[in-house]
Amino acid sequence: MASSDRKICSLCYDDDGSSTEAVTWCTQCEVFLCTDCGKHHKKLKTSEDHKTMSTKDYHKLPKSMQEISSNCKDHKKKFEIYCSFHACPCCVTCITDKHQKCQEMKPLSDILKQVKSSASVQLFEKDLKDVKENFEEIIKYLNSRMETSNIQKQKAAEKIRSMRKSIDDFLNKLEQEILDELESEQSKLKSKMNTLLQQLKTQANQISKLQSEFSQMTQYATELQMYVGLKEIEKFTSQAAQYIERLKSGGKLDENNLEVTISSELQSILKDVKSFGVINISPFSLQVKAGRKDQAQNLVQAIPEIEQIKPSMLRKLTFPEDMKSINIFACRILPDGKYLILDSSLDKSHLLLFSNIAGKFLREVVAFTGSSLDTCFVRNDTVAVILGSQKKTALVDVEKNEIIKKMYLSSNSGSVVSDGQMLVFGSRENSTIVNLNDEKDLESKVLANHVALFKGNIYSTLTAENTVRCYKSTGELLKSIKHQSIVSPRGLALDKNGFVYIVSRGNNSIVVVSSDWKKCKTILSEADGIKHPYAIDINRETGMMIVSSHISDGSEEESYQTVFVYKI
Repeated sequence: MASSDRKICSLCYDDDGSSTEAVTWCTQCEVFLCTDCGKHHKKLKTSEDHKTMSTKDYHKLPKSMQEISSNCKDHKKKFEIYCSFHACPCCVTCITDKHQKCQEMKPLSDILKQVKSSASVQLFEKDLKDVKENFEEIIKYLNSRMETSNIQKQKAAEKIRSMRKSIDDFLNKLEQEILDELESEQSKLKSKMNTLLQQLKTQANQISKLQSEFSQMTQYATELQMYVGLKEIEKFTSQAAQYIERLKSGGKLDENNLEVTISSELQSILKDVKSFGVINISPFSLQVKAGRKDQAQNLVQAIPEIEQIKPSMLRKLTFPEDMKSINIFACRILPDGKYLILDSSLDKSHLLLFSNIAGKFLREVVAFTGSSLDTCFVRNDTVAVILGSQKKTALVDVEKNEIIKKMYLSSNSGSVVSDGQMLVFGSRENSTIVNLNDEKDLESKVLANHVALFKGNIYSTLTAENTVRCYKSTGELLKSIKHQSIVSPRGLALDKNGFVYIVSRGNNSIVVVSSDWKKCKTILSEADGIKHPYAIDINRETGMMIVSSHISDGSEEESYQTVFVYKI
């Protein structure tokens, strides 16, 4: 392919160097044609239906689009098939060469059909716009914070000097120390923000370039070029969105207020003053436009294969030092993304709330006398907590930090789950279903140590039998699985595709069962840090998963419990 703007006809190029300037480009033959050759090309039956474009329009395509070919580079044959598993086009030789075991093979023509007019084009265009706006907003915010930081520095310095006027030369040395500290902290803040600004401007410039190329792509690219281009844009916008998420979760966008606190001793007795004050940085998070929940979505939507499920660890919850003896009976992800932990012992139990940004402890919601066995989100700000062997369940308002109601049960239960319309209490004898509208309870034949709900069906684990089951809400058994990977199963949860995630406590692992219950795979093990797991939960909207596990500071005696957070 010639690199200059002037293209010569691919068919009538002479070996002696003479050439005819091309006026069109055949998108299917991938050749340049002069006026005469273009006429012959149009008359041939094999090429009469081929789409062509002027060389002028061809040059408007981004260079990366010009380099995309409809022929396989490895086998020099035309792409005809699409592999859904590898998300790539294939020629007929590719199938026998690299894709013999791939099952999801589709005609490429079906994939490329109306790709330019598909909803994905508009979604990716919106992604580019949103990410660009986020970068611009952050840059604007950081510039503003730098100005505010200077003002705060000036006010702090004035406050310091005002105090100094009342205490004579005795405070000269302390005054200079606090001013130096103030200058140092402000300088560090400014340096960090300058560095971050440069990084953000670079990202924003790349987005601007993609936006410029995107318009040309939609006008002049072939279907294949458009498809590959969209995949690249999808990859880049996903990376950019993840970069912004890392900025948020890493605390780099937290607002740092530069302040000074005058020593109380300084205002009372000068001889007792040991320092001039303390420089405080008060964080405040910037709110940016949220990206799509499935930012890196495929152009070809499909339920993933079980082999593709590979959780990536994001963080572990940070428990205060005085909570190292915690005993986790349940962990739940609330709709706002915060984490709810049930800490339970024989004489007392605590419902604890953690931040979804850095996994930090926020507050104790409520405490109970005696042990508590499980908790689940119900609706609004309400969660349910099973109160040990009391045959009671407490409904708790998480925002108000109070118990709003207690419900009496007809039998003992060890686990609870809700879909907002009903509460299901799991039991090894007979489970109980409570209608939340009239609070009438119904005994069910479901047998369970732990329960989960999905599309109206009840899923359970039976620890002693090493078994996972699925029931209708009426108690009719639909499916059951017993697998060598599932040992002493405890908590379980389901993702949006109906895959069942099981805590296999007996072999320190997390096991997933496919939605058709034909395959079973260990996705986390002791090698990944999983030890004595017990509780699990999944937010089906965000794809976040939390698992309770023991960790150690170096010896078994120093082992304590925490919760790991994953993206699945």
